[in-house]
Amino acid sequence: MLETLIDSYGEPALLGGLGVLVGLLFGAAAQHSRFCLRAATIEVSEHRLGERMAVWLLAFFSALSVTQLAIRSGVLDVTGSRQLAATGSLSGAILGGLMFGAGMILARGCASRLLVLSGTGNMRALVTGLVVTLVAQASYTGILAPAREALATLWTVPGGAARDLGQILGLGPRVPLVFGLFGLAGAFALAFHRRIGATRWIAAMLVGVAVALGWIGTYAIAAVSFEVIPISSVTFTGPSTDTLMALVAERSVVLSFGIGLVPGVFVGSAATALLAREWKIERFGPDTPMERYMLGAVLMGFGAMLAGGCAVGAGVSGGAILSLTAWVAVASMWAGALIMQLLIARRGPVAVTP
Repeated sequence: MLETLIDSYGEPALLGGLGVLVGLLFGAAAQHSRFCLRAATIEVSEHRLGERMAVWLLAFFSALSVTQLAIRSGVLDVTGSRQLAATGSLSGAILGGLMFGAGMILARGCASRLLVLSGTGNMRALVTGLVVTLVAQASYTGILAPAREALATLWTVPGGAARDLGQILGLGPRVPLVFGLFGLAGAFALAFHRRIGATRWIAAMLVGVAVALGWIGTYAIAAVSFEVIPISSVTFTGPSTDTLMALVAERSVVLSFGIGLVPGVFVGSAATALLAREWKIERFGPDTPMERYMLGAVLMGFGAMLAGGCAVGAGVSGGAILSLTAWVAVASMWAGALIMQLLIARRGPVAVTP
């Protein structure tokens, strides 16, 4: 079937369509569940495990479980993915993760949350997300690229077995799946304890399912294509820069999974907010100073490119395939967020809601 679709429409259109579908699911589920790493870290900084933590754990362990089940079933092979096959940077994962974590506290949301909030009418999130995207592009190919490259080369790890946590720890093929299922059971228990509504915990799980579908879908297309197609899943910093540059620098847009993903998330979030009557314009104000958001955006844009992904791209998508640098990056994001939140808390309480 995929061969027929490729013959009829071509790989770019098929990948773009897949990106839109995955994006719609992710955007709608993330908006309804209030999926947000920043909010989860704030709960931890306050020495409690609340509903935001339960939502994040449900999403993470759903992504891990479904992805590992697909690998175990033979319908997915991620050994050729960038997060495992290419040379990685542990220094980048640590330093970039710390910067990204601190930045998302200042900007009141990570890259994915900013995109989701943009679809609900939040102008603060839209402007901040654009700055994140511009800084990320400058860090990738622009004026900030030399600094990023210098930090990334401080401590590198070769691709292959040295970057695969399963092989590093000597885990059998069943262990990651069992670990994911146990983690999912624990997340369910926390969600039940916090009395999270059924639609919300289902939506949280669908966030993780969207990540797994990204891996499965891009692999399925790559497996039958004569072209070299990178296997990938949900991530936002890179696709956001690709989408922006395609819109402002090209007369025609070449479709890809990432370029389909970004508008898909925006539309999915917007539709969900409209149906729930939650769509409303929100602007910068005295309690939401623009300079703080901009500083957070700069830290996130540079940090994401240095760490090899955002909170979802590295933390959930990369974590689901057991990439060493992804797990180090997300741990560093947690650390950076907790440190920044503790510093800010000394000056007064910070709201969990973006």
